[in-house]
Amino acid sequence: MVPDLPLAHRVPDLGALELLLAVARLGSLGAAARQLGITQPAASSRIRTMEVRLGVALVDRSPRGSTLTAEGALVTDWARAVVDAAEAFDAAAQALRGRRDSRLRVAASMTIAEYLLPGWLVALRAERPGTAVSLYAENSAAVAERVLAHEADLGFVEGPAVPDGLDSAVIARDRLVVAVAPGHPWARRRGELPPAELAATPLILRERGSGTRQVLDAALAAHGGLAAPLMELASTTAVKAAALRGVGPCVLSELALVAELAARQLVAVPVAGASLDRALRAVWPAAVRPAGPARDLLSLTRSPA
Repeated sequence: MVPDLPLAHRVPDLGALELLLAVARLGSLGAAARQLGITQPAASSRIRTMEVRLGVALVDRSPRGSTLTAEGALVTDWARAVVDAAEAFDAAAQALRGRRDSRLRVAASMTIAEYLLPGWLVALRAERPGTAVSLYAENSAAVAERVLAHEADLGFVEGPAVPDGLDSAVIARDRLVVAVAPGHPWARRRGELPPAELAATPLILRERGSGTRQVLDAALAAHGGLAAPLMELASTTAVKAAALRGVGPCVLSELALVAELAARQLVAVPVAGASLDRALRAVWPAAVRPAGPARDLLSLTRSPA
């Protein structure tokens, strides 16, 4: 016994069914073709293909126009139900897209969440006032995990590399700054700080998994690696607060230190021979380009301020 062909090979396509309905409504194959924006030969070919597939004649053609056969009239009734169901499906799909486009889940590393994202979200609200935004502020490793798990539509990270399974785009450049309170001995030194001395000094640091920590680890790997932290804290604000109290040196994004350095509450310490520059990136699941409000937010990050 020959197995049945798949349904798609046995049932006429939606375009052919719409053409048959137009012939029934207009009484002319040519008029039906014009209404659907196809040529008359193409319309004739679709009808013949449908007749071959179904094994019955559907349309009688004459100089006076086209009329449905008895079988054609019956198939037209069935076709109307199929087309109505397709229109209902399309309306439901559009509603689903509308719900998707009314919300945006963003995961961002601490520095980006605190110092860059607020401006981007204000601009996004002006463009999409009906979009509800959920923001997860966490370290870069946690951001990557959330995006990979499809728990966020778009992520922003600070680390030196992009994890497997994610595509990315550089959206800004940043630099890490070693900063101390004015009373710290480093605040009065005349030359640049050797990277080996920085590596050997206990510092106030962000936790492992943060982009700041990853970049600093990479920069000092060739100089003995980081000493055990003086303090290890889970937010940029906490690290900065400890440095302001004179607990010890900290290393943070210059974005986070603009006000304190300008007010001389903290002093930047230049470091010789260690690259503390880094790229800030947007990330999303590989091979799935951001869509809807995620695409718009990504575009805003690349717009001039």
